[in-house]
Amino acid sequence: MIGREAAAMFCYGCEMERADARIVLERLAGGYDDLKVKGKKTPYLAMNGNMFAFVDDTGGICLRFDEPTRAQLADAFGTGEVVQYGAVMRGYVAIPDELAGEGTRLSELFSQSVTHARMLKPKPTKGA
Repeated sequence: MIGREAAAMFCYGCEMERADARIVLERLAGGYDDLKVKGKKTPYLAMNGNMFAFVDDTGGICLRFDEPTRAQLADAFGTGEVVQYGAVMRGYVAIPDELAGEGTRLSELFSQSVTHARMLKPKPTKGA
């Protein structure tokens, strides 16, 4: 789990830009030795070939969960489906900007997303 000091420094007032959201992802991932933010245009985190967190076109953070958790969070946050490049991203929830300022809650959600990602079936790598 990510340290509370790192979790407390997530947001600057919140209408986040992509660069700010990348910093948030990097701070969240910093609590895990096996995670590193990838992607220049679209920052993301992946584990075992499965993406589980990314920054969308508006600078919002999206996290992947099991379906019951996704539905519960989407209802609680009042968010709809996450769409990226015209495709619905199944299992993802857009995290409201104001939640990015609540380091402890965001850290808890990120931890849940990591736990879910660890349970996903590994995808084969494309490398030779």
